[in-house]
Amino acid sequence: MLRFDIITIFPDMFGPVFNESILKRAQEKKKISLHVHDLRDYTDDKKHRKVDDRPFGGGPGMLMMPQPLFDAVKAIKGSRKAKVIYTSPAGKPFSQFCAKGLTKDKNLIIICGHYEGIDERVRKLLVDEEISVGDYVLTGGEIPAMLIVDAVTRLIPGVLGKEESLVHESFEGNLLEGPQYTRPANFRGIKVPDVLLSGNHKTIEMWRESESLAKTKKVRPDMLAKKGRSLK
Repeated sequence: MLRFDIITIFPDMFGPVFNESILKRAQEKKKISLHVHDLRDYTDDKKHRKVDDRPFGGGPGMLMMPQPLFDAVKAIKGSRKAKVIYTSPAGKPFSQFCAKGLTKDKNLIIICGHYEGIDERVRKLLVDEEISVGDYVLTGGEIPAMLIVDAVTRLIPGVLGKEESLVHESFEGNLLEGPQYTRPANFRGIKVPDVLLSGNHKTIEMWRESESLAKTKKVRPDMLAKKGRSLK
């Protein structure tokens, strides 16, 4: 079982996501366990429950203080080994490859960033991996944490109903998923390609690969370049 511990100042955000769909079923199947911790429970400031302060040297905004984060991680870890992840726009890009790598861990602690970031000592002494979910800035790290949990969970064997569905998903084999169709075969004058109705599985697979390649070339040519595929 893979255990996720989320450290956040907005713990109520996670219930609606973690208690629905695949994440809910993964918990019921004992494939994962999800634990959300309020960072304010670990601050020494019991009166105001403060977890941020002004940065030394001046500058805009506030920074998350080291004390609450160090104490939270220490209490959550206990005697267990755990990888500590910090969600940040300055981290390495999150990808399907990264998600697969995280499935090999047994305990993941995710720190949800906020304000102008965290004290650098947290980065240097506490964080094992800093992850960005895209080249943009969000209000906080809660949504990135949910994204990471979801992406990692669905790659754990036994979580999805049909394991082969993973093979045809976008980013597998460094290609985007091509077009798919369901009933009816003719909807508002637009027909399903004949090849999909042929029953010839080899031809269908060839068509799907060709369509995936064409879509990737149009939308994400950088993915083809990474694998050394031809862009012609």
